[in-house]
Amino acid sequence: MTKTLDPVIERAIDLARAAAESEAGPGQVGAYLGAEAEAKRLATHLFECTDPAYRGWYWSVTVARAPKSRTPTVDDVVLVPGPDSIVAPCLLYT
Repeated sequence: MTKTLDPVIERAIDLARAAAESEAGPGQVGAYLGAEAEAKRLATHLFECTDPAYRGWYWSVTVARAPKSRTPTVDDVVLVPGPDSIVAPCLLYT
């Protein structure tokens, strides 16, 4: 079953970008990559990370709204690795 983007949250791109820029600092948030519905009134907006030290990573901003509210709020801002990003190796101990 495909989740449908809430229209209020779908339009909250500027809110999500401002939250990412507040966390990342000036000039570190690039192109808008789209949004994905997580639940009925919850979605994640994605932005390219332009910091050269984090090539292939992106900013993930989760936005929500309360029932009957027309005002979305930021729930979470996090920098996450993309499929082509460089990450530290995971060490497994036996």
